[in-house]
Amino acid sequence: EIQLVESGGGSVQAGGSLRLSCAASGFTFSDYAVAWIRQAPGKEREVVACFSESDDTRYYAPSVKGRFTISSDNAKNTVDLQMNVLKPEDAALYYCAAHAVFCTLQLSEFDGWGQGTQVTVSS
Repeated sequence: EIQLVESGGGSVQAGGSLRLSCAASGFTFSDYAVAWIRQAPGKEREVVACFSESDDTRYYAPSVKGRFTISSDNAKNTVDLQMNVLKPEDAALYYCAAHAVFCTLQLSEFDGWGQGTQVTVSS
């Protein structure tokens, strides 16, 4: 069973940084792509970053490219999201999710989700 646990959320001022971490278990880490997905109040969930070890792909949504960095640590089975130059519009509940092998932007295709961690950005 895929299990994902997020940590690292919190409150920061605009321009600040946060680092989110996703601890994965229950599956062979290298066989899955792991994405960070966020949902702001009143908005749809969106994939903001995804990493696939199978084809060494890193995807970033245009709104976060250049500010967010996704990385993985196979020894720890974690996928982190470093978020810099945070903006009020980055405030959301951030989830990590796993999809077999490759990254996808189709939310319905993810095989497992974490419970989410809240990010608040004040202006």
